[in-house]
Amino acid sequence: MCPEMNKNLNIAVLLGGPSAERDVSLRSGGAVAKALRSLGHCVTEVDPKDRTFTLPPHTDVVFLALHGTYGEDGTVQTELEKLGVPYTGCDPEASRIAFDKVLTKKRCVEAGVPTAKFEFYSDATVPWPNNWQPPVILKPVRQGSSVGLQFVNHVSEWSEKLVEALKYDSEVLMEEKIIGRETTVGILDGKPLPVVEVRVKQGEFDYKNKYTPGASEHFCPADFDEETTRRIQQAALGAFNAIGGRDYSRVDVMVKENGDPVVLEVNTLPGMTETSLLPDAAKAAEISYEQLCQRMVELALRRKK
Repeated sequence: MCPEMNKNLNIAVLLGGPSAERDVSLRSGGAVAKALRSLGHCVTEVDPKDRTFTLPPHTDVVFLALHGTYGEDGTVQTELEKLGVPYTGCDPEASRIAFDKVLTKKRCVEAGVPTAKFEFYSDATVPWPNNWQPPVILKPVRQGSSVGLQFVNHVSEWSEKLVEALKYDSEVLMEEKIIGRETTVGILDGKPLPVVEVRVKQGEFDYKNKYTPGASEHFCPADFDEETTRRIQQAALGAFNAIGGRDYSRVDVMVKENGDPVVLEVNTLPGMTETSLLPDAAKAAEISYEQLCQRMVELALRRKK
């Protein structure tokens, strides 16, 4: 344990930022700042909305509450490495890989982690692939929080949905739609937290339902038998390790009717809002929101020379 962990710290919370997930990031960062202040830390909220920022003098550690491009793709992590200031979450390379859904998929395949069948496209005029059957899901390769997510249930929808998804990135991942139960697994200090199951009251688990209070329900620990729970957690941990993750992340996993887990993606800076999944998982492990934030800070300070 670093001696700094036992004192009140000067913490800069980076929140907001320039991405499509700015509003969610402001909510995440605001909740984190409130929690850290309640623990006695001196907290400054810093918003790099134009991709520039200045840290307050004598900053001990940076808490990254940014989402989306710039915050999760390794860019801000690289800048903080140059400044020599410890920061929460994954390093630049792991962040870059996890933010790119195709790179994440390839790492999972190489590591033997079960993941959904996929292809990727950059051309909006590409015809429907003959060796596929709907339904499929289209995801901008480098976006998060379900930004630009499109569901293709019929071949006739393909062109329109592909054009829409390509508005959010130059490449789009096409992924088979796994029928089953939607879960997510938080990873904290290299260990999986209890499995969370997400059930949407109406429609799909898209951006709106993800961040509208009351639109979805979280069940944690999820109601799986012990062996299925273990397999879900191991698949999530395998994906986390495959991208070179450190400290914490949240891994989204679909569970088929037969109990087989299928990893969808790794979120290196998961949401920390009042409706977010990682705090729910921590709570089920008897870790309060404030304790979770403190632990993230401690993990960052552990790397301080």
